[in-house]
Amino acid sequence: WNNVIGLRPSQGRVPSWPTPDVWVSQLGTEGPMGRCVADVRALLRVQAGYDPRCPLSLADEAPPPQHAVADELRPQRSVAGEHPRIGWLGDLDGYLPVEPGVLAQCEQGLRRAESAGFVVEPVRANFDAARAWQTWLVWRRWLVAARLAPYLRDPAHRALVKPEALWEHDQAADLSAQAALQASEDRSALYRALAELLQRYDVLALPTTQCWPFDARERWPKAVAGRTMDTYHRWMEVVIYATLAGLPCINLPVGFGAQGLPMGMQWIGAQRGDWRLLDLAERYEAGCTDWLARRPDAAAAEPADPHFKPA
Repeated sequence: WNNVIGLRPSQGRVPSWPTPDVWVSQLGTEGPMGRCVADVRALLRVQAGYDPRCPLSLADEAPPPQHAVADELRPQRSVAGEHPRIGWLGDLDGYLPVEPGVLAQCEQGLRRAESAGFVVEPVRANFDAARAWQTWLVWRRWLVAARLAPYLRDPAHRALVKPEALWEHDQAADLSAQAALQASEDRSALYRALAELLQRYDVLALPTTQCWPFDARERWPKAVAGRTMDTYHRWMEVVIYATLAGLPCINLPVGFGAQGLPMGMQWIGAQRGDWRLLDLAERYEAGCTDWLARRPDAAAAEPADPHFKPA
C-alpha cells in the first residue's frame, strides 16, 4: 500500500529481545523496510545474527557485501543468467475473497518478472487454507492473550484496551492444551506443504493484500469482494501462510490501480533463503523503476483526524 519494499525474514533471522518467552512466541518477527531492495538488504545485515539470549535465533552468516554503497547494489548477482521459477498461487482457487483489480495488478507485476527472465506458472495450493486459518486463530489468540493478561488483572483496565485485542484475549479463555498442540501440528503440516512446493519453485507468489487501501478512519473492512469478514483481521488472511511457516517473505510493488492506489505482491522463499530471496527481488526491481520512483504528494495529503497536528 505504500509502494515500498518490506521483508519478513525467516523465523529466527532477527532475534527478538527483550521478551518473557523465547520458546513458544515464534509467530511475529521484526524485519527491514526500504525504498529499494539494496536498503532492505543493508538493514537486514544490521538486524540479523545469533543472540545467545534468543536460543532459536539463526547463526548462519550473511554473504559478504559486493558493493560499498547501497545505491550501487543492483540486481546482476548470482541470478543474472538463471530463469527462476515463480509459482503463482493467486486467490487460492477462489478461496480468498479479493477485490476487483487486485489480481490483475499482481499479474501485471508477474509479466514484468517474465520480462526479467523469470518463469511464471500458476500453481494450486497443496494445503487446506481453511484449516490454516483455524490454526492461525488459535496461535494468535494464545499469544495475544498471554501478552495482554498482565494488563487485564485489574478489571478497570479493560476499558483502556481496544475491542479487537479484548476479543483475542477472551476467545483464548477456553483454549485447551490439546487445541494448542493440534494447532502446532497443523502449523507443521503447512510448513511441510509449502516446503514441498518450494522444491519446485524458487518463490511462491500471492497478493500482499486482498483489498485496496481504505479510509484511515475505518477500523477494518467489514466486507471484501462482497464477502462479510467474520473477524477484524480476516481481510489480511492472505499473509498468514508465510507467517505460520516461518518462511522469508518480501513485499514487492506491482504498480497502481485505476484509482491511483498502490498494490503489492508477496514472494515467499525457502526456509533460511533470505539472501537468495533478496537477490531475486533485486532482479525483479530492475524492471519496476518507474513504479518505485513514484512518491506520494505530501502537500496534497490531508490527515484523517481534523485535530491532527504534525510534530
